[in-house]
Amino acid sequence: MLRLLDTGLKALATAANWVAIGANAVGTLIVLGLVLVVNYDVVARGFFNAPFRGAVEVVQFSMVLIVFLQLPDVVRMSRLTRSDGFLTILRTTRPKLAETIRRVIDFASAVFMALVAYAIWPEFVEMYETKDFFGVPGIFTAPWWPIKLAIYLSAFLCAVLFVLRVLKRDQGFGQTRLPDEAKDKT
Repeated sequence: MLRLLDTGLKALATAANWVAIGANAVGTLIVLGLVLVVNYDVVARGFFNAPFRGAVEVVQFSMVLIVFLQLPDVVRMSRLTRSDGFLTILRTTRPKLAETIRRVIDFASAVFMALVAYAIWPEFVEMYETKDFFGVPGIFTAPWWPIKLAIYLSAFLCAVLFVLRVLKRDQGFGQTRLPDEAKDKT
């Protein structure tokens, strides 16, 4: 039974990590697309006096997508901005206590991300059903629901990744490393 649970956790961790890597890649492609949009707007505005209508809305839409698509990979790689100097010092003298505190922090983070997912779900459903949009009609409009869905999926995936870090940090279920990432750790 315990072996089956470990196998299930490994499979869940592997799937969650690969989804986080994929979402990060999509976020990176959106960054490249945003660079193209901004450059097009600058050139069109400067040379042809015809700016890209809706550039501001595209940037706003893209920024939210980029943040929430790349957040799970940041969690996966343990690269969230935080001050863990105390835990680093504590780890030298009391490693078990430091690990316990780290697990408590990861658990609190999982609860927070689950609450974000829980709170955003009704907003996603409402926006999807009402076809609500943002932007200026006739110039540029986009539906709200893709943003709400990205926030929901990102928060849910982050919660899963944090839970995996709490459950199996010592067995390495929290991260799936790409070949280049494995070299960086050695």
